[in-house]
Amino acid sequence: MTLVSITVCARNAENWVHQCLSSLFSQDYRPLEIIAVNDGSTDSTFEKMKIFKEKNETLDVNLTIIDSDAKGLSAGRQIGLGLSKGQWVAITDIDCCPEPNWISSMLSVCEGHPGEDVMAVTGKTVFNEGNTRVSRLRSKEIRRKYIARSRVTTLANGPCSMFRRDALISIGGFNPSWYHAEDMEVSLRLIEKGGTIIYSPEAIVNHVAEDQLSIFLKKRIRDARAHVRIIRKYGLYGGRLPNGTSVKHDFTGDAVRASIFFPLLLLSIIILGIIPQSSQNIGIISAVILTMIVIHPGSRLRILWSISLWFGVSMGIFDFIFGKRGH
Repeated sequence: MTLVSITVCARNAENWVHQCLSSLFSQDYRPLEIIAVNDGSTDSTFEKMKIFKEKNETLDVNLTIIDSDAKGLSAGRQIGLGLSKGQWVAITDIDCCPEPNWISSMLSVCEGHPGEDVMAVTGKTVFNEGNTRVSRLRSKEIRRKYIARSRVTTLANGPCSMFRRDALISIGGFNPSWYHAEDMEVSLRLIEKGGTIIYSPEAIVNHVAEDQLSIFLKKRIRDARAHVRIIRKYGLYGGRLPNGTSVKHDFTGDAVRASIFFPLLLLSIIILGIIPQSSQNIGIISAVILTMIVIHPGSRLRILWSISLWFGVSMGIFDFIFGKRGH
């Protein structure tokens, strides 16, 4: 049987340690090893990892706990990769709970079709809808992305994927200097190497509800900031295969839709301020657009989302100018 290593990194995640590790121990596949990396937490995350290990010693699953300085998710994933012994290395996030058949479902398709060099398999992340407008929006947007996903895809998502260990090591693994989007960068590098990434919709990982507006906006800033680096290297629309075929980025859908709200708001305000009084039709249209954007609750949320994206892009450009965050 093929040994599979599962790595999970955590920072200040004391409330999620038990449920995440329990879901990993509940996988219906063996042999399995789990490597949990504490990324410089200031709460009781590391202590709860140790307590879980003491209470869940088993012969068929080896749990390794690593206490690291705060180096970031990409560095944490690289630590896990370095310690792994499996032919396949799976990654997930501490605020996720994979279904019991997550690993077995991905392994069932890892051979691919004839002529495919499968270097990664990715599953489906399902966000809990939660009880807030933010959490429902996030759940809806993620669900929409997976509806259109084909069997061969361009992104092995961080919460729900596994990589062939030799292929991942051959491209250097996860670069500790990267600022977020490490899953997208290794995916594009594997594709450039001639690898195939397979999507397995039955391999489901459940994500906690993203219900706090401040956390939602902070993550969207982080996403946009990291994507500037990816666009610099792989172009605005995607990378290229060794045969010259282009592959689209995975982030272009929901981000592009959200990004237009802030410019549209600014444009409406500018038009209202500069058009002649005689251009009543244009003024009325702009006023209606402005009113709809400001009054509609969903639009207000998307405006904040849009502002966060543009702020993140600005930070990404700053990183590029000063050679920071992996540029």
